[in-house]
Amino acid sequence: MHELSIAMEIIRQVVEIARQHNADCVEEVEVQAGVLRQIQEEALQMSFVAAAEGTPAEGARLVFTEEQVVAVCNDCQTRFMPEMDNYLCPRCGLANVRIVAGNDIILKSIVCQSEDEEVGEEAGA
Repeated sequence: MHELSIAMEIIRQVVEIARQHNADCVEEVEVQAGVLRQIQEEALQMSFVAAAEGTPAEGARLVFTEEQVVAVCNDCQTRFMPEMDNYLCPRCGLANVRIVAGNDIILKSIVCQSEDEEVGEEAGA
């Protein structure tokens, strides 16, 4: 289950950002992951709860969105959404592509509370 290691890294980054902003607790964490990462949302949710225990992110809500795969053909420059394990260009029929979306895990935002005010932060992972 690779979701636990992903959740632990998300929490590590979230806690660091919260500390930089003197936040007391994290209320929400938004993460976007590409389909190619094959993350099971339910497993990530459970891993996130476990990884957040004892940190300022304990009790935070994880908002997870999935990004579809987008490829660009290196031969004819056609941009398309390939099916899993089928990277043939629909225009020229070649499988010479580069993936331009759907292979990243991005920490999109966190919502924190400090004693004085609410802090919102955008970050990339």
